Amino acid sequence: MTRTPPERFDHFFARANAAYYAHGTFTSDFVTAPELTQVFGELLGAWAKVVWQMLGAPADVLLVEAGGGRGVMMADALRVWDAPRVHFIETSPRLRAAQAERVPQAQWHDSIDTLPEGQVILLANEFLDALPVRQFVRRAAGWMERYVRDGAYIELPAAAELPDDPEGSVREVNEAALAFCRALAARGGVGLFIDYGPMQSAPGESVQAIRAQGYADPLAEPGSADLSAHVDFAAIARAVHCQGPVKQNAFLTALGLYQRSDVLARKHPHKAADLKLAVQRLTAPEAMGSLFKALAVCPASLPVLPGFA
Repeated sequence: MTRTPPERFDHFFARANAAYYAHGTFTSDFVTAPELTQVFGELLGAWAKVVWQMLGAPADVLLVEAGGGRGVMMADALRVWDAPRVHFIETSPRLRAAQAERVPQAQWHDSIDTLPEGQVILLANEFLDALPVRQFVRRAAGWMERYVRDGAYIELPAAAELPDDPEGSVREVNEAALAFCRALAARGGVGLFIDYGPMQSAPGESVQAIRAQGYADPLAEPGSADLSAHVDFAAIARAVHCQGPVKQNAFLTALGLYQRSDVLARKHPHKAADLKLAVQRLTAPEAMGSLFKALAVCPASLPVLPGFA
């Protein structure tokens, strides 16, 4: 019997997520920050507008969202800043259709490379964590790289230059995230990334699969679960000029999360309890407040951006 050839883990990860977002059940598998409260998207829209003004209010500005889900965050952001040109970087036909229902004036792209000329201000919530990582395991003879074959991991020798970690350590490298941020920086764009991961680079295995709001086997039934991994913010900051990372609770508080939520609660008393729960979930250290970070990729010439003081 002929065995299937090994597939490098990041290639498996990318293939599984492409299938998941094309055909999966993500409407019930997880909930993201923009779907907890409209205030999240409104604050990011206000942030983008202030950054535009800091850049001198260029007429050719593009407001871009990468990995925009169902378009909820962009629709909320546009209530605060009616940006003249709106773009999504999205490869899933299903998600493009959902985004078009909420933001019909937008244009769509498969990658950052096809965005038109102009000053880019990019928003991305839980985008980098869905990009594929390579996984390396330190063994007695050196570093090995993980591959997948027949639903199981196998290890092959790796030539990667990695720290001298103890035997058994796992290192994850997100080349796709680094490439995306480098491409944004190369065209002088400003990007706000909100995602989860540690402040400093460190060994550890973080890949997880989510199905029906619970954990699943990442290797089982590719395309049936959402795969993600912690973002290495420090690696991005070493690759391009950044501000941050800062914890999500500090970032959103600085942008006025509590004040805007209070205004909405007074206007809509029947929503007050839900707004309070959403704020708690976004800011509580044991929820999303500390695990999630905000990082801005930006030109070195810019002063301190909102939320990063």
